[in-house]
Amino acid sequence: MSHAPWFLLVIAGLLEVCWAIGLKYTDGFTKLLPSVFTIVTLAASMYLLARAAQVIPIGTAYGIWVGIGALGAAILGMILFKEPVSMARLVFLVLLVVSLVGLKFS
Repeated sequence: MSHAPWFLLVIAGLLEVCWAIGLKYTDGFTKLLPSVFTIVTLAASMYLLARAAQVIPIGTAYGIWVGIGALGAAILGMILFKEPVSMARLVFLVLLVVSLVGLKFS
């Protein structure tokens, strides 16, 4: 199997992080540039997810896409928005990474 669908899926997941973080800056879609950024990255993320899911089983593709987004949003939330950092939160983020790797190889 080609690695291209997996590459598209990772890019889709990274774009999900972009639009999820972008939501915070849109102020309820009242700010033009953050809103445009969020909508464009959302559309691109969905498109790449759909392309990857043509080859990768949808349960796997969607799980990995959501996982990358959740992981990235949680990490950037802690960095950019000073969201709480706790040992428990870090352990569960590590478990999320383990789950994503497990989905890829199962």
